[in-house]
Amino acid sequence: MVNAPTLRKTRISALATYVPPGILDNKKLSTMVDTTDEWILQRTGIKTRHIVDKGVATSDMGKEAALRVLAKAGLTPADIDVIIVGTTTPDMFFPSTAALVQHKIGAHNCWGFDLAGACSGFTFSVSVASQLVSTGKHNRALVVGADTMSSIVDYQDRAVCVLFGDGAGAVLVEPAVEEGLEIISFEHEIDGSGGPALQMPAGGSLNPSTHETVEKRMHYIKQDGQAVFKFAVRKTEEIARKVLAKNGFTADDVALFVSHQANRRIIMSAADRLGLPESKVMINIEDYGNTTAATIPLALEDAIKQGRLKKGDLVLLASVGAGFTVGSVLLRWAV
Repeated sequence: MVNAPTLRKTRISALATYVPPGILDNKKLSTMVDTTDEWILQRTGIKTRHIVDKGVATSDMGKEAALRVLAKAGLTPADIDVIIVGTTTPDMFFPSTAALVQHKIGAHNCWGFDLAGACSGFTFSVSVASQLVSTGKHNRALVVGADTMSSIVDYQDRAVCVLFGDGAGAVLVEPAVEEGLEIISFEHEIDGSGGPALQMPAGGSLNPSTHETVEKRMHYIKQDGQAVFKFAVRKTEEIARKVLAKNGFTADDVALFVSHQANRRIIMSAADRLGLPESKVMINIEDYGNTTAATIPLALEDAIKQGRLKKGDLVLLASVGAGFTVGSVLLRWAV
């Protein structure tokens, strides 16, 4: 009988983010589409969003975040074993954005791939990286959550265009070195029945690009806002309770709740259901909008800057995205 291998504990050992310098605020948006600053703030909590310049792609932002996280850790690209890029907006169908980031940072000793989890791209990617490192096969994984949402937003659709921005975040996942300071657990789900509620209908094998798909504006995000809102509130609460209960914790034990930043009302509705006070909830959507796979790392970095996230804190990450995808990661902050 072959004994099962002993799995190593893992940790997030470093974090860095990048947002493009261009700003699109609510005032500017109100000159592009029939909306107002008050309408956007009341419904979403968003004030500004960062938007890339023409010709800047997801791999470019991913490169910047990756180089920053390596610099923070005192490492070089040669130290990376695997790159996982969570993204909904790859530079192109192929090659993978992970391959493009690998080339741009000069990481010659690794392999990698993209993970399409939509707004759960970061939580899914961290969990996969943790599993790869835990086996002992890899010692250091680079996880990048990056999206150029402005590339698939219809700026004639006022219900959608106000929501999204561009950005990237990166973390290193390595073996844990201090007792208890580790990625504790994760819980994830998918529900394909929710696909029609949030999708980009054209560009894939079902509806390849044609003059007709372009004319019908099928290459942009299409969203049933009410359906997404209700699902997100319910499943954020459910997945958070699930990962806490399976590991013997309650909401009272959580030092910081970092949810995907899609809408302030979604985050606070879920937090209220969990019994979490606002003091334990990280929200920074007002500055970035929904950057999809980048929202959680951006929120984590802001929490550190604000003194709200410290070494040893029990941190609960949660996400809901197109698919539908649902994700949660529970960890003791080790940085």
